[in-house]
Amino acid sequence: MAKTYQPSFTFRLGLFITRTMLRVGISMGGMTLLTVRGRKSGQLRTTPVTIVTQNGQRWITAPFGAVNWVRNLRAAEGATLRVGHHKETISATELPTKEAALVLKEHLGSFPSFIRQYYNVAPTSSLEEFETEAPLHPVFLVKSQSKQQSTERNAPEGEVLFS
Repeated sequence: MAKTYQPSFTFRLGLFITRTMLRVGISMGGMTLLTVRGRKSGQLRTTPVTIVTQNGQRWITAPFGAVNWVRNLRAAEGATLRVGHHKETISATELPTKEAALVLKEHLGSFPSFIRQYYNVAPTSSLEEFETEAPLHPVFLVKSQSKQQSTERNAPEGEVLFS
């Protein structure tokens, strides 16, 4: 079972600061803003995510499990990644368990400790243990559909920020 995630005030404040910095174009490692249409409301929803990159492939991992942005991304036909004025339209395909386990095993050690605490495995755990853990932390393969540079400074109409 995935560990329960209850964001503290400090964590929510950190997300607000992160969103603001990414929105104005301040790059923070592999972080970007993911915007995806809500599966029920149809409204655009935005949250910061970290892109994991290796050998030209990019993935988005879900350290907190199947939270709303994960369920929305599963249902959506596409999404947008954004840092500042740079936008990229993407498709995201959820990886099968065995492939997701390989990505998680390769990259878990590079995650910050406050993120690693939500996993029931350690970077030194066996691949079999990661295969057990992978269904609790979806991994999406990211493919670019288009790249565009926007001059828009504000959120798109109807966009709702959430964490």
